[in-house]
Amino acid sequence: MSNARQKILARLRDAPRPDITSIGKGAVESPVWDLDERIRRFTDRMTAVRAEVVETSPDTWMQALQAVCQRAGARNLLYSAASPFGEAISRQPPVAHPVTTGLESHKWKTTLFHEIDAALTTTLGGIAETGTLMLWPDMQEPRMMSLVPPVHIAILEAGKLFNTFSEAVAAMQWQDGMPTNALLISGPSKSADIEQTLAYGVHGPKELVVLLIRD
Repeated sequence: MSNARQKILARLRDAPRPDITSIGKGAVESPVWDLDERIRRFTDRMTAVRAEVVETSPDTWMQALQAVCQRAGARNLLYSAASPFGEAISRQPPVAHPVTTGLESHKWKTTLFHEIDAALTTTLGGIAETGTLMLWPDMQEPRMMSLVPPVHIAILEAGKLFNTFSEAVAAMQWQDGMPTNALLISGPSKSADIEQTLAYGVHGPKELVVLLIRD
């Protein structure tokens, strides 16, 4: 190690440390809402930005999914057979042409960008305060599933709906295992020109439908 580098590291080690004991003190307390209030706030904020929230149950979510696909005119649905809901979809496809994420790699992008009408993803949870979905994409549900198809259908279990983002991070202990890629989604894709005219679906899904499964 060079003398210059040793001197730099020595100065860093000897530098005074900031007092962090007061960090967080005096911060605004996180709200504590019951489940009904979390759902109401989440739904209000989602619908305010043209997303749709469909309340359903463990027994009726498949019918709700089928209704959404029919209304959207989806000829096919991209989904992960390895997801917690994948087996049920494989047994009872909600569309005529279901497509799993196990596509051959050389066909993946062509199929995704030119042939897929809708994609279904699971979620890590939701945030009531901001009306936000949390996704941790992986090999089974790649990031592009929620970013490319015209219609994104997301499954959110009501028990995973948190009051705030900070509460979600603390409860799920993100500090012990951060993902390489985390997505926070608060509505369909939108963009605005210099006159602030909003356009939807310019660079991503033009529709976002949340299937909120409540016991």
